Amino acid sequence: MLKKLFRLAFTLIGCFAGYGAFALAKFLFSKSRYWPEGGFTLWQQIGIAAVFVIIFGLLFFKLTPTLDRKSKKVAKSIEIDLQHFSTNEIVSGTVGLITGLVLAYLISKIYALINVPYLPIILTIITYLILGYVGAVIATRRGKEIFSSFASGKKGQGSGKGKSKSGEALPKILDTSVIIDGRISDIMRTGFMEGKIVIPDFVLVELRHIADSSDGLKRNRGRRGLDVLNRIQSEFGIEIYNTAGDKSLEEIPEVDVKLLKLAQKINGGVITNDFNLNKVAGINGVKVLNINELANTLKPVVLPGEDMELFLVKEGKEHNQAVAYLDDGTMIVVEDGRRFIGKNISATVTSVLQTSAGRMIFAKPGKKTNV
Repeated sequence: MLKKLFRLAFTLIGCFAGYGAFALAKFLFSKSRYWPEGGFTLWQQIGIAAVFVIIFGLLFFKLTPTLDRKSKKVAKSIEIDLQHFSTNEIVSGTVGLITGLVLAYLISKIYALINVPYLPIILTIITYLILGYVGAVIATRRGKEIFSSFASGKKGQGSGKGKSKSGEALPKILDTSVIIDGRISDIMRTGFMEGKIVIPDFVLVELRHIADSSDGLKRNRGRRGLDVLNRIQSEFGIEIYNTAGDKSLEEIPEVDVKLLKLAQKINGGVITNDFNLNKVAGINGVKVLNINELANTLKPVVLPGEDMELFLVKEGKEHNQAVAYLDDGTMIVVEDGRRFIGKNISATVTSVLQTSAGRMIFAKPGKKTNV
């Protein structure tokens, strides 16, 4: 129904345009030598006007579906472009555009003093276009700096009793590895993580491909990741970042590189378990939150000389070594412990080694151990 009304309205606009075209043609022909001496009778003019109205009405009627499709594409393109800008950037750009147009209006008053035909109009149009564009661009790119400097100036004028407000939390982009891992939902439940959670559409595509894999292990990992996402969405909410139409991201084939580029684009951080991605992000100046590093940091501190009860599960790499594990997965290498494999023993910590992969503890059988 709405489409029919729109088509009818557009057809009526075409009819009015046809009558306007007739009036313009009549005016131009009356000033030319092709206009008959006696002119046209009233009924002839009505007939010619009706022909113009019908032709333009039919033309606009036929063009309505094409215009509808084109307008939807333009609206979709504008919507995609606006997704790449924050609300502050849109407001800043609008203010900058209005400021530029006001300045152009004031400057255009000077052009009225020029007596050259058509030159004031041309200069006025150029001034409006340039100042409007420059105002919008400057306000969009530098608006955050202007507002922050203005806010800091206001704080400096105050009494100094109020607390300074911290900046807005960085958006957090989740990569595939941390979604499949699943611990991110537990961390968010504790309330220690701030800022909005962003999931790029290409990460969703990668998760879906993993969940549809013919390999049973990969398929289970992918489905686990989708379950984790659904849990995060229902409890905390996530923002799906649509990269369609963003050529700077579409041209990049690798998902990890896309993640870093997107983080730079939205001024956010990446949450991952990927050790190599962590290193590359540091080179590119992108903030990374590594779940494994967080887990290693939160492990209990063990000091040399401390005694503990261990269950030795297997042989170590070196001669006469045995290996045990703490509840959090920390590996403990027990020197001279091979003979106690499969037994609970009392061990004394000799040293603690912190590596990029985690913490490793070295120990030896304690005096209370039964041989």
